[in-house]
Amino acid sequence: MTRLLIADARVLTLVGPPRPRRGDAMRALGILPRADVLLHDDRIEAVGPNLPRPAGATIVDAAGRVLMPGFVDCHTHACWAGQRFDEFDMKLAGAAYLDILAAGGGIMSTVRAVRAADVDDLASGLALRLERMLALGTTTAEVKSGYGLRTDAELRMLLAVRAAAERSPMTVVPTFLGAHAIDRDRPNFIDETIEETLPAVVDAFPGITCDAYCETGAWSVEDTCRLFRAAAARGCPLRVHTDQFHSLGMTRAAIELGASSVDHLEAVDPADLPRLAASDTIAVALPCSGFHLDGRYAPGRAIVDAGAALAIATNYNPGSAPTPSMPFAIALACRELGLTPAEAIVASTVNGACVLGLGADRGQIAPGARADVQLLDSTDERELAYEFATPGPRLVVSGGRIVARRAV
Repeated sequence: MTRLLIADARVLTLVGPPRPRRGDAMRALGILPRADVLLHDDRIEAVGPNLPRPAGATIVDAAGRVLMPGFVDCHTHACWAGQRFDEFDMKLAGAAYLDILAAGGGIMSTVRAVRAADVDDLASGLALRLERMLALGTTTAEVKSGYGLRTDAELRMLLAVRAAAERSPMTVVPTFLGAHAIDRDRPNFIDETIEETLPAVVDAFPGITCDAYCETGAWSVEDTCRLFRAAAARGCPLRVHTDQFHSLGMTRAAIELGASSVDHLEAVDPADLPRLAASDTIAVALPCSGFHLDGRYAPGRAIVDAGAALAIATNYNPGSAPTPSMPFAIALACRELGLTPAEAIVASTVNGACVLGLGADRGQIAPGARADVQLLDSTDERELAYEFATPGPRLVVSGGRIVARRAV
């Protein structure tokens, strides 16, 4: 048994009910200006001022710096093979993302690389990316399949996610994204995905979340709903990439189907925001995509003001968001989505945890919660949003273990 005491910190507890935060609750950080936090194995044991120093405990003097929950990056595609540097050259020359996709690039170029890779190669690449995420304060991450688009390759990706997760101190949550694109070389691709790949994946990974990319040139609303009905019948929670470039009606359909989240929303119809606010579906904004692709961002301020629950994530992937940095996503969310620093912190911790069904376990610093915390270099949490391209937190603890420590 191990104990770690982080002493004299400005603690952002984010204490509250284990449900997504909305409205004023998105600005409530539960700050303890000076307090200690005692971690016992993988749990938080005690929080408060002047806690007793247990014999044998490791002591870290925070010296008034901010201690907050580890980030929960609830939307990533961090398992892939190959690179897309040539497409970046095309983008710099003026090519649009959908044009690159139509020409056989984009997602399909990564699909070809993934199909040629084995489980060990995929797991090794993912493990390196998880290390980068940990160093920047992320202690829980969702990782999607979706670069296989074939039963064997999708299963291989998910096995790689499992293998990387088993050797990482981070919590890694897999998601099945077999509907990430349309394989034009297979005329029956949609039917095969629904009737063959989905059952095979659920047999191997019972209860896995099912995701889809609904967009012009990808999955239609009708086909996405057909997939989701089949997935729900097999016990899968639902998530969807929607309204990234065009508003096709999938956000409304996803809400009606009880989806856990609707992600992207750069082109969301404002009329859908009251529906979203009245539902249990969480909006997930991905500002790093707007930065890298085309300067378009989800209307974060309008989503929060409508009363909807909002999370933010990196969308870490090789094409539209090549970054592991949740701090950068926070900086963008405040500049481009209109969030306050407090709202961005809530969106990147407790609300992200709720997207993954982990809201009762993490995203807060409270007795009994998982011991996932990070110690910033700053005494003011607003620095997370104010600065960008920083080296990350001074200390990262995942499951009670110090996994990153930066000497300054």
